[in-house]
Amino acid sequence: MRLLVHNIGCLATPLAGGAFLQRTGAWLAAEDGKITALGAGLPPEAQGAAVVDAGGQLVTPGLVDAHTHLIFGGWRQHELTLKRQGVPYLEILARGGGILSTVEMTRKAGLEELVAKGAGALKQMLALGVTTCEAKSGYGLDRATELKQLAAIARLKAVQPVELAATFLGAHALPPEYRENRAGYVDFLTQEMIPLVAREGLAEFCDVFCETGVFTAAEAEKILRTGLRHGLGAKIHTDEIDAIGGTELAGALPAVSAEHLIAATDRGIDALAKGGTVAVLLPATSFYLGKPYARARDMIAAGVPVAVATDYNPGSCPSLNLQLAMQLACWQYRLTPAETLTAVTRNAAAALGRGDRIGTLEPGMQADLVIWKAPDLDYLFYRFGENLAGTVIKRGRVVQEN
Repeated sequence: MRLLVHNIGCLATPLAGGAFLQRTGAWLAAEDGKITALGAGLPPEAQGAAVVDAGGQLVTPGLVDAHTHLIFGGWRQHELTLKRQGVPYLEILARGGGILSTVEMTRKAGLEELVAKGAGALKQMLALGVTTCEAKSGYGLDRATELKQLAAIARLKAVQPVELAATFLGAHALPPEYRENRAGYVDFLTQEMIPLVAREGLAEFCDVFCETGVFTAAEAEKILRTGLRHGLGAKIHTDEIDAIGGTELAGALPAVSAEHLIAATDRGIDALAKGGTVAVLLPATSFYLGKPYARARDMIAAGVPVAVATDYNPGSCPSLNLQLAMQLACWQYRLTPAETLTAVTRNAAAALGRGDRIGTLEPGMQADLVIWKAPDLDYLFYRFGENLAGTVIKRGRVVQEN
């Protein structure tokens, strides 16, 4: 199938080499799901092609949400009042809330229920311009439920257009059954679950929550190195509250991404730069929890590629709106519009091991793009609080029109 998008008022895209292109009066051609050419002025012959008139509006790459906990049972709105009253998380946990309440609800949920809920979320994401999304497990913490979450992700890959990257996050928390046996749970992950997940092709990445009260840097290293030996790329939640060595570990492995990073130190940032690890920052989580914002400007200055994602989950960020995260990144991280777009396209694609085929609008790249209800890139950040995505194209086909 051939595609021609013409009458583009402003084409804005990061480029593979690190530059940023903004071109007015542009057109873009694609065939068999890949971009074949782009230019300015009169477009080429459109015979036999599906023609899309961009209406003089902004066109960018499709958005990439590089950090979500897409599959989970239930919600936790009952915790809102407790949080506003300043009740500490550990007390909420002791009252039966927190992550373990989501674990309980996810264990009880059936596969079809999880698939339906995930499909609904992905439909909303697509309408917001998201064409690729990471999806983590981690709300099972046992064999059956972790596999159920990964099975839901696999099912969703086949029934809707948003491209999914599956991540095994069995090391999200210590389950109740192993409360007095930390080493036993790490052994369960490294000796049973990671080999099984890799063998069955259920995930591309292995992730660990390396944080005070969760998993230590030494435990995280054991888990992630096991994943690497079995062909799973390494990701790590770290430095959300305390810097306990996870960021340095990410750079040393190296991990494809390190995520959260609110408390990252100069030493940790330097490690990420040396390792070529993508920093996936989550400004909507900082906003929701009233926490500090990560040091995005320092990371960029140090040469760390910065991505921005939602952290969509039922506890610390019950929002799947990547446009909201973009707004927060621009205003709270002090990123420019071009840096912010790069953070949710090229750098986010790199955080999912897809930087060679998505995240930029260049010949040979996948034809994933958004036609916005905006005349230029600045307008996306000038007008906040509404969905400005118009037409969404995935692999050269129109999949959403708002």
